[in-house]
Amino acid sequence: MELGLASSRGTLLLPAAAPPLAAPRSSPSLQIQNHVHSMPTLRHKAHTTVACQASPATKYMETPEIVDLDWENLGFGLVDTDFMYMAKCGPDGNFSKGEMVPFGPIALSPSAGVLNYGQGLFEGLKAYRKTDGSVLLFRPKENAIRMINGSDRMCMPAPTVEQFVDAVKLTVLANKRWVPPTGKGSLYIRPLLIGSGAILGLAPAPEYTFIIYVSPVGNYFKEGLAPINLIIEDNFHRAAPGGTGGVKTIGNYASVLKAQRTAKEKGYSDVLYLDAVHNKYLEEVSSCNIFVVKGKTISTPALEGTILPGITRKSIIEVAESKGYKVEERPVSVDELLTADEVFCTGTAVVVSPVGSITYLGKRVEYEGNQGVGAVSQQLYTSLTSLQMGLAEDRMGWTVQLN
Repeated sequence: MELGLASSRGTLLLPAAAPPLAAPRSSPSLQIQNHVHSMPTLRHKAHTTVACQASPATKYMETPEIVDLDWENLGFGLVDTDFMYMAKCGPDGNFSKGEMVPFGPIALSPSAGVLNYGQGLFEGLKAYRKTDGSVLLFRPKENAIRMINGSDRMCMPAPTVEQFVDAVKLTVLANKRWVPPTGKGSLYIRPLLIGSGAILGLAPAPEYTFIIYVSPVGNYFKEGLAPINLIIEDNFHRAAPGGTGGVKTIGNYASVLKAQRTAKEKGYSDVLYLDAVHNKYLEEVSSCNIFVVKGKTISTPALEGTILPGITRKSIIEVAESKGYKVEERPVSVDELLTADEVFCTGTAVVVSPVGSITYLGKRVEYEGNQGVGAVSQQLYTSLTSLQMGLAEDRMGWTVQLN
C-alpha cells in the first residue's frame, strides 16, 4: 500500500508506514524505487531528509521529469538542483550511512578545519543522457581512488570506493531530471570531502563531511570546441615538488586565481604554468592537463607529484594509443611548444579543448587547423565524447549505466 502526499509541486509516493516527507524545492514529483536489498529508513531532522545506505545501493529517489531549461545556452555555472548527498565521519574514521537531503546551505563552525586550515578535497565527474533517456557515468571508480589518495596526503579519512560510487549513483538518480538531453551538456557531479569539525590548533579536524551535489552544465570555456588562447605564467607557480599539486585539494585552486584573472583581463582564456624548479618545463593549465602534438607523437608532462593525475588525461592517453599514436609522458620543455603541430588541454570540465595560440614572453605562437581545431584534437574529442554519451560502443568498460 502506498500513501500519496499532496503538495503544491505534485504528489510524493511513500510506503504507508513511513512518516510524511516534504517534497523538495522545485521538484514536481518524487518516487522511491526498488534497486536491491531492503527498504531505506525515512526520518525527520531539523530539515526533511531521506536516509539512504551508502553501501551497496538500496533505494534511489528519482524525479523523472526533465527540467525546462534553455539547454542551447547552458554555460558552466551553478544551477540549484533538488538533492545532495551527505555523510559524516567522526574520530573513529568510519563514515555514517549517507542521506539525501534537499540541496542548500550547510552549517559549519567558524573553527571548522576546512575554513581555518584548508583541509578539504573535491572531485569532478559527469553524467550524460543517452538517446534512449538512460544515464551514463564515466569512470566513477577512478574518482573514488583519486579521493582516497588525496585524503591520505591531507590526513583525512575517505569513503571507500564502493561507498563513493554508490553515493554518486544515488545523487545522480535523485536529480535525474537535471541531466541535459543528449548533446546539450552534462550533469556535473561535485563530490566534496571537508574537515567540518571544529579545531583551533593546527591539527586534523575531529569530524569530516562527505557531500555530493550536482549541476547541469554546458561548455567550460565559452569558446566550446573552438581554440582557446593561453598565456604562459613565468612569475607565479601552481605547485612545487613536495607540495600538494598532485592531489585535488581545494588550496590548489585558490592559488591560481590571481594569475588567471590577470590573464583574462588581457583577453586570454587561461594560464599555462611552468615548473617551479627550472621554470622551463610545462606543468598544467589552471584546471586542465596539457598535451603537445608533433606528427604521430603526443607528449604530456609526466606525473611527478606536482601535476594532477587527471582522469580525462588518463582516458585520452589510452584512446590515443588505441588509435595508433605514440604517447610520451615526460618533461616537456616550453621550447617544444614553438614547433608543435597542435596543442590541446584535457579535463573533466573541458573534456578536450584545442589551443589556438600560446603567448610566452611577449611572443605569440599560433596553431593552424580546421577553424583552429587541430585534427588530432578533433579526433580524440569525438572519440571520447561519443563513448561518454553512449553514442559509440564502450570497449574500454569505462561507462556505468544507471538505468
